[in-house]
Amino acid sequence: MQIEFLGTGGAMAIPRPLCQCDICKEGREKGLPYSRSGPSVFIHGPNVLIDTPEDSYMQLNRSRISNIDGVFYSHWHPDHVMGRRVLESMNADWINHPAKGTTTDVYLPEQVAIDFQTRLGTAEHLAFFDSQKYISLHELSDGDKVSLNGVTITPFRLSEDYVYAFLFEGEGKRILIAPDELFGWEPPELGELDVAVLPTGVCEFHPITGERQISADHPVLKEEATFRQTLEIIEKLQVKEVFLTHIEEPDQLSFDDLKQVENTLLQNKKISFAFDTLIVDLT
Repeated sequence: MQIEFLGTGGAMAIPRPLCQCDICKEGREKGLPYSRSGPSVFIHGPNVLIDTPEDSYMQLNRSRISNIDGVFYSHWHPDHVMGRRVLESMNADWINHPAKGTTTDVYLPEQVAIDFQTRLGTAEHLAFFDSQKYISLHELSDGDKVSLNGVTITPFRLSEDYVYAFLFEGEGKRILIAPDELFGWEPPELGELDVAVLPTGVCEFHPITGERQISADHPVLKEEATFRQTLEIIEKLQVKEVFLTHIEEPDQLSFDDLKQVENTLLQNKKISFAFDTLIVDLT
């Protein structure tokens, strides 16, 4: 299996439109790896796409992906779903009659399917795609597993129980993908993992200087895991290598800053910050 990071930004990608802060200007001027698009990852082997941010068109066009055998959604937040029209663009046939387009399987974990009914018009949009045969919708119950190309994918809820992580098992490897929302999560016994992909968490304190960046009474700290809390979660996982993603522009950390932070992190586990277009080969 290979992990291809399509987008490693968060709800606020880098650069933000019109923003003239140093981080955004650098991302705009230098491009990759200083720029970051919306959160999405692809796993080669099972050929699974997780989430469709607004940047999905661009991400897929610059990727090494040639075929998608399944799309999984982790939760309803707009930065993870609002690029869903890419599913139509991939599969619709606007020339032939009757149409000869393709169909992509889309998998919705139990709570995701429920939330899509009331959030952002997602259920109606996907139901239309299904009726046009651009996609084939599959709603999963908690505990269900999906097997694609010899790899088993198990969605499971995190502590914020509207959001799901995914365990990939196959080809002699075990990969944990948790796209977002680690707040309050105590990892269950997952066994030994080869790789974990986790959100970085908000930087309450600057990871280099230690200076407070978010006031202690800020409401975001009651609903978002911090970077320090993410590191505590990593300590509890039996994992060989960790890639941190979902890196937010408001944290004001450049690619160079993050490389510096990497040198200060836990020595018993390899921890790296992912960047757009990074490919991790597990073969």
